[in-house]
Amino acid sequence: MEYLPLILSVTIINLVAAISPGPDFVMCVKNSITYSRKVGIFTGIGIGLGLSVHITYCMAGIGLIISKSIIVFNIVKGLGAIYLIYMGIKAIITKGSKIQIDGNDKIADISSMGAIKSGFLCNILNPKATMFFLALFTMVIGPNIPMFVVIIISIIMILTAIVWFMIVATLFSHRWIRNKFLKFEKAINNVLGFLLILLGLKIALMHK
Repeated sequence: MEYLPLILSVTIINLVAAISPGPDFVMCVKNSITYSRKVGIFTGIGIGLGLSVHITYCMAGIGLIISKSIIVFNIVKGLGAIYLIYMGIKAIITKGSKIQIDGNDKIADISSMGAIKSGFLCNILNPKATMFFLALFTMVIGPNIPMFVVIIISIIMILTAIVWFMIVATLFSHRWIRNKFLKFEKAINNVLGFLLILLGLKIALMHK
């Protein structure tokens, strides 16, 4: 296939970006060990849905507007920073997750829709993701690539991210890891919360 090398290249680039530690990774880990594997997986689905938003507006050319407009860029940057800092503070001040590890691994502290929302907002409010997809669509994919190839690439990118974060959720919700988490829950929440706050501040101070 003529465009197979391009598809493979973009898939690898997207996988490396997903694996690289960032707000999405921290959010997925936090939800997985604080709540459950199911919550972590739905957080990953939310992140994947967030990618679809970035892809859509880049295809529509709106990503270029965001990158060129200082006002719009700063609004996106500000919202992303506020959300991450809010989630970080929330993780630090929480009194406990009330986790009950049993045979059924049932935890009802957060709904599936709530988990999807947390992953979705974390992703779409990250201006670094905006710049990443804008660069990807302008420098790697290009405007001359047929739409069916772009659609294939887009689906692969979304599924790649979802599968990766499902793996993350499965790993960090493992019974041994979560048993350890119960012993050091407050300290781990403080660390994850601190990381989210740092990421939020980093986004707030970033320049185009």
